Amino acid sequence: MAGRRPEGDSNIFRIAPYQYIHVLDQNTNVTRIELGPMTFIRQDNEKVILGPEKMITVPPRHYCVVENPVARDADGAIILEASKQVKLRHAESEIRLSQDPFPLFPGEVLKKAVTALTIIPADTALRLQASLDVKDGEVQRRAGDEWLFEGPGTYIPRVEVEVVETIRATIIRPNQALRVRARKETRDRDGNVRVTGEEWLVQKVGAYLPGVYEEVTDIVNAYVLTEKKALHMRATRTFRDIFEKQRKTGEEWLITFGDAETHIPSVYEEVVGVVSITTLNNRQYAVILNPVDAEGKPQLGRRKLIKGHASFFLMPGEQLEKGIQDVYCLGEDDGLILRAQEAFEDRFQSKETRKPGDRWMIRGPTEYVPPVEVEVVATRKAIPLDDNEGIYVRDIRTGKVRAVLGETYMLKENEELWEKDLPPNVEALLASAKDPLADRSDRGGAARPGTKARDKTRIVSFRVPHNAAMQIYDYKEKKARVAFGPDLVMLGPDEQFTQLSLSGGKPKRPNEIKSLVLLLGPDFCTDIITIETADHARLQLQLSYNWHFKVADPANQAEAAKLFSVPDFVGDLCKAVASRVRGAVASVQFDDFHKNSARIIRQSVFGVDEKGKVRDSFHFPANNLFITSIDIQSAEPVDQRTRDALQKSVQLAIEITTNSQEATARHDAERLEQEAKGRLERQQIQDQAAAEEARRHLLELQAQSAAVESTGQAKAEAQSRAEAARIEGEAAVEQARLKAQALKIEAESELERLGAAREAEIRYVTQQNELEIAKSREVMGIEVKKFQDMVGAIGADTLRSIATSGPEMQVKMLQALGLKSTIITDGNSPINLFNTAQGLIGALPAPNS
Repeated sequence: MAGRRPEGDSNIFRIAPYQYIHVLDQNTNVTRIELGPMTFIRQDNEKVILGPEKMITVPPRHYCVVENPVARDADGAIILEASKQVKLRHAESEIRLSQDPFPLFPGEVLKKAVTALTIIPADTALRLQASLDVKDGEVQRRAGDEWLFEGPGTYIPRVEVEVVETIRATIIRPNQALRVRARKETRDRDGNVRVTGEEWLVQKVGAYLPGVYEEVTDIVNAYVLTEKKALHMRATRTFRDIFEKQRKTGEEWLITFGDAETHIPSVYEEVVGVVSITTLNNRQYAVILNPVDAEGKPQLGRRKLIKGHASFFLMPGEQLEKGIQDVYCLGEDDGLILRAQEAFEDRFQSKETRKPGDRWMIRGPTEYVPPVEVEVVATRKAIPLDDNEGIYVRDIRTGKVRAVLGETYMLKENEELWEKDLPPNVEALLASAKDPLADRSDRGGAARPGTKARDKTRIVSFRVPHNAAMQIYDYKEKKARVAFGPDLVMLGPDEQFTQLSLSGGKPKRPNEIKSLVLLLGPDFCTDIITIETADHARLQLQLSYNWHFKVADPANQAEAAKLFSVPDFVGDLCKAVASRVRGAVASVQFDDFHKNSARIIRQSVFGVDEKGKVRDSFHFPANNLFITSIDIQSAEPVDQRTRDALQKSVQLAIEITTNSQEATARHDAERLEQEAKGRLERQQIQDQAAAEEARRHLLELQAQSAAVESTGQAKAEAQSRAEAARIEGEAAVEQARLKAQALKIEAESELERLGAAREAEIRYVTQQNELEIAKSREVMGIEVKKFQDMVGAIGADTLRSIATSGPEMQVKMLQALGLKSTIITDGNSPINLFNTAQGLIGALPAPNS
């Protein structure tokens, strides 16, 4: 610390030991240094420009850097200029190590404070660079040269040398290597010459310290190879690998467990990937594309078959065709369609030469592995078919399609399943799965939920319901056939269903009903028609017709085909009936038609026979359709005036009928009223006669009661007193009896109570005694067990010793006292029983014996 100046006096400086000040002589402009210890008195022409300051102390193993140091001669003395100013080495630096404390002369600057010397541990080095030409030991360094200062050691800095960086050794573990690159031409640790940019691997296990012109680019880990893994390598340039094989640029190869357990890729190798082993069991095989020959060259375009058991690695360029494939295991109902891709000799089942393009089939039971010359076109499986099932089969050579029914069938090598297409409307009807008879009122064409799509290769079948017919047309034979239900119709390859498009709705509209079957009836249809009478009254009729088809001989196809001769028999029927009805109604007046509508319509439709009687049916000879009855469901005028007139006439008829009914009802009411009045008067006369008779009987009873009252009062009083006395006696007897019963009941109840109390007390005492006995027994058992446990714990020998310890002690005491016999009492009655005790105890042996 700087010395403290005296207060009030700035011209006196007390400089402590190891301190200094800089003094400027303002006359000569020369700055000098004054060292302590001393007291410096400043002159008027002097000025203290620095200090007092502590001298710089550099401890051992430390250094500092001084900029613009003073110049010294060969003996170390400071050189002064002519002006007595110290001479400085400007723009230079000086490193000062451990020494005595020193001051900074005027012009010197402490560029770097006191710093500990750098200790370089083992496996560490400093990369140094010469900023000036310098001699390092026996080596002359040029400016720009670099070298390493390797530890362990302490680095002493020099002004001509700069520390570029600290390099630490890299630890190389087993199965590791360092990838090193040369920054300039140099020699590596093994003395090999390396050119700029060259890379190499260092695989020696331990710490590796890179050279001055080396840099570590990466740590390369070894790939551990197993029997199930291999390395796919590629050469980045031509070189010789660690197996002493010449590799060319771009060449690829495998390194397996048989070559090495571990592998560290060199600088001219790159790992393409890790290849897993391919394992085939005895039920598998594989085909390798572009296999590699014994020399490692790929045979492009070739194929190689490998059967299991086998394990192998795919070489570079090889690949599996369709992966690992299972051996074809064919059962009795299995088959394979094969095709030869090139000529070869087939030795599988029989020795036969196959030509390219040949197609054949093998059947099970067997196992088959196709050779490389054979392509598996398809697998076949026998198709089981019931009597009502079938499939369409097409010969791919001739193109002929046939149906196979009711047998288990396997397609041959020149056959395939054929899909039969149907018109969209027919497909929709089949998919709807509706019953033509039960669902005939359902006009929607949507399929029911859960209905599966039709398999087009299966025989198209349809169940014709009872009392229905279906027409099937064969386009190849140019003829049709009709099937009557109940029957199952199965289409041949060239057959199609005849679709019916019938009129529907009210009034009838064409193409409303789509169906595949024709119902033969009897059934009905309803239509709405408009007619006009002779007086131009227009009416709208809703008619319902009962109809049916009549087939004389269903086996006669010509007769059966007439059913389908009319495409829309419903529309034809309704038009024909409407035409006849309109013609008949046009010639009659509205009133006549209104009164006789049923007769007029039936007569117009069915006609009359020779006798003038209405016929029973209306026959359509084109398709043998018969109408058997007509029902008029409603008749409404179309014209508003006619409707109003009809309504007025109906109202008038209703009023006339109502008035007639009212008059009849009024007459009946008056008649009934007169009859009721007569019956009422007759009843009144009868009631008066009955009242007179009752009055007479009352008077007789009153007379009798008066006689009884006058003569029987005394008798009644006597009888009442006797009856009262009898009742009192009976009541007293009954009271006494009841009291006796009550006392008896009380005594019996008291006796029962006492008996029950005595029995309860006896049971209580008995149970208490039993509990006491049980308690005593358990306590006794516990005591006995306790005693037994104590005896068992102490032991028989211990008890015997305790029992005999008293007499034995007495014997020993008597022996010690020299007494032959004694007895000990309480002292109240001393008795001399020496002789008696001797007889009890027995003669004691002499001490010597």
